[in-house]
Amino acid sequence: MHRINLLLLGFATLCSLAAPSWVSAQSDRPNVVVILSDDQGWGDLSLHGNPNLRTPNIDALARDGAELDHFYVCAVCSPTRAEFLTGRYHTRMGVYSTSTGGERFNADEQTVAEVFQQAGYATAAFGKWHSGMQYPYHPNARGFAEYYGFCSGHWGNYFDPMLEHNGEIVQGNGFIVDDLTNRAIEFMDGHRDQPFFVYLPLNTPHSPMQVPDPYWERFADKEIVPDPAPANAKAQKLMHTRAALAMCENIDDNVGRLIRYLEERGIAEDTIVVYFSDNGPNGARFNGGMRGRKGSTFEGGLRSPCLVRYPREIAGGTKLAGVAGAIDLLPTLAELAGIEHKPRKPLDGVSIAPRLRGNADELPDRLLFSAWNQKASVRSERFRMQVDGSLYEIAVDPGETIDVRGKYPDVAARLGGALDEWIRETQPISSRSPRSRPITLGHPQERQTQLPARDAEPHGGVARSNRFPNCTYMTQWTGAPEDQITWDVEVIEGGNFEVTMYYACPKESVGSELELSFRGQRLTTTIDVPNNVPQIGREHDRVERQEGYVKDWRPMTLGIIGMEEGRGTLALRATKATGPEVAEMRLLLFRRVSPIR
Repeated sequence: MHRINLLLLGFATLCSLAAPSWVSAQSDRPNVVVILSDDQGWGDLSLHGNPNLRTPNIDALARDGAELDHFYVCAVCSPTRAEFLTGRYHTRMGVYSTSTGGERFNADEQTVAEVFQQAGYATAAFGKWHSGMQYPYHPNARGFAEYYGFCSGHWGNYFDPMLEHNGEIVQGNGFIVDDLTNRAIEFMDGHRDQPFFVYLPLNTPHSPMQVPDPYWERFADKEIVPDPAPANAKAQKLMHTRAALAMCENIDDNVGRLIRYLEERGIAEDTIVVYFSDNGPNGARFNGGMRGRKGSTFEGGLRSPCLVRYPREIAGGTKLAGVAGAIDLLPTLAELAGIEHKPRKPLDGVSIAPRLRGNADELPDRLLFSAWNQKASVRSERFRMQVDGSLYEIAVDPGETIDVRGKYPDVAARLGGALDEWIRETQPISSRSPRSRPITLGHPQERQTQLPARDAEPHGGVARSNRFPNCTYMTQWTGAPEDQITWDVEVIEGGNFEVTMYYACPKESVGSELELSFRGQRLTTTIDVPNNVPQIGREHDRVERQEGYVKDWRPMTLGIIGMEEGRGTLALRATKATGPEVAEMRLLLFRRVSPIR
């Protein structure tokens, strides 16, 4: 049944690529550009009073459009992406982690890209996807006809990195944020004959803290004004803050480049530009005195900047005070674009298009929910309640220092009941469960399938290169009998697959023999070319990183293996080791060459 559902969803996606004639390009349809920054807090803009940096181009989006003053996302990256893309709480969709498959939202969810693609838009995404790597979770399978970037939660090198383009592994060009913006502009320039929907999920100021020299030089010795909240000021790490602010100024310059392109092409008036971030700041720095940062369900971990520029319909300087969230963007953008959206499943978000146009009052007292890592919170227009029952009056206490549940018992009862009901309905507290869905392989619409070390399990003496899985590789593989690397895999459609391994090893490892097996089928090969390369990334770091480093991986064809449809364990092991270490393994790449006969 699982395979049938995935195939049906894939067929629906394929059908959506060819829009019917009645939704051909229309001059009155606005273009849409959505820019999502990564780990940039509400306070990381000069617009919000931060005296430590200048972000004139992002600030100008508010001057020329609208600012959603109390806009909320999730505590960490992948849940926010799921909620923006679907208009639904991530807790309904199977997202329970930020890696090893837990970042994927269910394959039967409808995405904003599918909505716009079916309305005749050219769709593209450039940057950090973080919602699944293999079909049917890959961006190409979720409504984005064009994709360039990386699918993991973080990346180990921001200068000329290994990336992918529509599933093919490629090398980036220069600093990654500049490169992604270049790609977005090139796509827009190449689609003059139809409206476009461009999603630009940038990956900074997420660590590793890498930024080009001109930006770093502005901040390397800069005096930093601390946050008004004493706890934030005390916990601040100056060098990390300086690097983050330098990265934010780089983002601002790229936003400026994009807006100038739209203006020079004469389409800025008819292009909706949205700017927001995926969670609170990745460090204790200026954040308007709010409590919490990334990973927290307090105000500082969930409040995000959100700016919407659409000169044709949104008056400059518009400021909306009511609460809104990432779940509202899909229905809002569809309405602004004049698309009649009929969701497959009930949305949690609501359209705020009438408010942006100045045609409606603020919504009545609305509740927004959030949960992460055994924490949960509910926000009303005036209050925030935590799952432990503590209640804070945000309007007068943004630092959430005074618990007012005793002062407002009726409010506490109402919000507590609503939060309990939401938890019962969506079960977020138990959603961080062990992985229950296998990694998919061999989807009939997928050109090739990547199985990275991130999604594998090490056995014996084999170990990950770092405790944060996203960009890791397998190391300490000595070839002992118990050493192996395994993936829990479901083959969607069987076939014969050519397998390529991206690896590094010293010359002493030449002659080591490998075996790849799946449900009784095996292929064997021998390492015949060394790839003794150093780690990459340290030379660009402005601050010592927590994540691991990467290498210049070499591709090696292992051979062809037959894989039947179904679930099983894919295992890679060495049958002979000629040196102290067999190899370091970054990923396997599967390309279908023929059906099983």
